[in-house]
Amino acid sequence: MALPAPSSELPPSLVSQADNPRAYRQDGARHIYGKNAHRIFKGQLPPLMHAVGVLQVDLDNRGNVRRLNWMRAPSHAPDVVREIERTVHEAAPFPAPVQLGSVIYTDVWLWDKSGNFQLDTLTEGQRSK
Repeated sequence: MALPAPSSELPPSLVSQADNPRAYRQDGARHIYGKNAHRIFKGQLPPLMHAVGVLQVDLDNRGNVRRLNWMRAPSHAPDVVREIERTVHEAAPFPAPVQLGSVIYTDVWLWDKSGNFQLDTLTEGQRSK
């Protein structure tokens, strides 16, 4: 009886137990914040944002980015679009969506003119004045 060949793939180092895309969104946002702590806007955001974008992130079963899909790109700020995409790719691998197999989740990026940001999932809110 032959034994199966050993797998050369190591198990994912980060794992999400989320059982739906909305729950995974929390894990994805916390992961991005963890990788970008120095770039997170502290406190409530100002009344006017430099850019707001809605981005879908498609992850495989190991948390690798398969595809990004802009639902609403901040077209007036192409530099912000590029920076958000770079930030997501550099944060990979994300926690592996083991309960889901793969996941597509959506978050809203709230971008300040300073270059710092918050994600809607973890936002501290916005000042009225």
